[in-house]
Amino acid sequence: FKAPSRDHPALYRDLLRTNRVHWIAEEPPAELVREKMMECHFRFRHQMALVPCVLTLNQDGSVWVTLVKPARAITPGQFAVFYKGDECLGSGKIVRMGPSVYTMQQGKNRGENPKKEEIDKIEPAT
Repeated sequence: FKAPSRDHPALYRDLLRTNRVHWIAEEPPAELVREKMMECHFRFRHQMALVPCVLTLNQDGSVWVTLVKPARAITPGQFAVFYKGDECLGSGKIVRMGPSVYTMQQGKNRGENPKKEEIDKIEPAT
């Protein structure tokens, strides 16, 4: 898929799944085991800003990552790295992604093309 522009909604996603996460200090963090969910931050490119997210632990040690704001150009094969404050918690390879913002808009509009105002409303994480 080639998007018509750098900021096309098809490039943005707010849900992804990793393979089994390699945790650094705690395997996995106690809060994640206890609550089955945990707020933290993540990045998938070395220099990018940290993005707030919620991790949901799966039976097999993988996690679903739900982002507070859609992020651009997440790709399977990249590593999601998780942080709590300054501490690096661990990482997992991205294996699946949820639908793009564009796909979600298409569903809401039942096949109509999204209007420019709707695309402008999307505030992507950078």
